[in-house]
Amino acid sequence: MYIKDNIMVCVTQQKTCERLISNGSRLKESFGSELYVIHVVKDGDNFLYDDKEPDALQYLFNISKEAGAELTVLRSDDVVETLKTFAKEKSIGHIVLGEPPKTRKACVIDDLIVSLPQSKFHVIPAN
Repeated sequence: MYIKDNIMVCVTQQKTCERLISNGSRLKESFGSELYVIHVVKDGDNFLYDDKEPDALQYLFNISKEAGAELTVLRSDDVVETLKTFAKEKSIGHIVLGEPPKTRKACVIDDLIVSLPQSKFHVIPAN
């Protein structure tokens, strides 16, 4: 499979993910490639947990649009497999994610690095 310089930005339902989209946008400009923003919601989870999240998703949708990308929201029990499939379908060469909390032992990033060794990972620290 040929990997392009397309970029996938993985976001949660938080306005602070704007920094991830901005980083992906800069990569898009550098490479002249496609930018994809994705959020995966686990099956059975309430899509909108509280009153603030609809605003956060709308905000991230608007930021994504300004960056030349659409925000894709998918449901799945297997977040890693869903992101891996999406990355392969879109010929993703760069994956932008937020730094995980220090207390987590295993995380999505570790699993993705193993599953997608041909991609470059850009882990953005929390501010």
